Amino acid sequence: MRWLTRRLGAERGASAVLLTLLMVPVLGLAAIAVDVGAVYAERARLQVAADAAALAVAQDCARGACGDVQATADTMVAANAGTADADRPVLATRPTRVTVTGRQPTEHWFAPVLGIDATAVSASATVAWGAPGGGTAVLPLTFSWCEFSQQTGGGMPSGTTVRTIRLTKTSGTTDCTGPSHNIVPGGFGYLVTDPGQCRATSAVNGRSTSSTGNTPPSDCQPADLTHWLGSTVLLPIFDQYGSTGSNAWYHVYGYAAFHITGYHLGGQFSTTPRPCGGNDRCITGYFTRFVELSDAFSLDPDAPDLGSAVLRLIR
Repeated sequence: MRWLTRRLGAERGASAVLLTLLMVPVLGLAAIAVDVGAVYAERARLQVAADAAALAVAQDCARGACGDVQATADTMVAANAGTADADRPVLATRPTRVTVTGRQPTEHWFAPVLGIDATAVSASATVAWGAPGGGTAVLPLTFSWCEFSQQTGGGMPSGTTVRTIRLTKTSGTTDCTGPSHNIVPGGFGYLVTDPGQCRATSAVNGRSTSSTGNTPPSDCQPADLTHWLGSTVLLPIFDQYGSTGSNAWYHVYGYAAFHITGYHLGGQFSTTPRPCGGNDRCITGYFTRFVELSDAFSLDPDAPDLGSAVLRLIR
């Protein structure tokens, strides 16, 4: 029995030595499981911060004034990643884009055993901006370049003065519509809608088909227009047109942002008070600079700048 006790004591001593030897790889595995996981989590957080910062800088630039890009980037990175720092944003002009990089050293819990105290974590995001080249206009309505140019004083929106724009046939600007006021016979400025939707899809340098009739297309309901009252929407601007009736078309030159304050388009399609009376068809509001944040429009560096812009996160 005494021999067995001595034997067990020796084995316990050997187990202690073995356990001591195994502690290093165990801690190494802990470093991989915990510390590496923390690095990935911090990088994901930094990526969100870099995305937000790049989008914020690009949105300011797309509106026509980049401002203090470093301050904007610092603010957005700090708001999303605490004490992280933002590198100087890198701006490019052809095509227009900005790259923001966020950095944050991440201290480790177990890796110091292996001689690694911290890891420098970084993440970058690139956002491009420019004029829309095609997409879905939430209202099947179009304005002529001539009308747009007159309303904006030459082609670039400025100010928020509300104006009444009469659609063709009842427009008084014969220099834009000609003596007959109808740019295309049977057309009144409405577009053929997407099936079952009060909207129209088009693209720059493409042709949009004219919808006949002097009220909105049949797919539109009064609630569709009411929904956008007081909002800014992107509408196609045409520079050429042709044919007649249901075959008439408008050539899309670009997209402009229009802030809607009222309208009278016949029947129940009217705000109170009516901005125009009788058989007139009109919409009130103003062309403005606007950044469309949805994915309803594509980015086209070659499309004309009419004051509207879209952003794309390209990383």
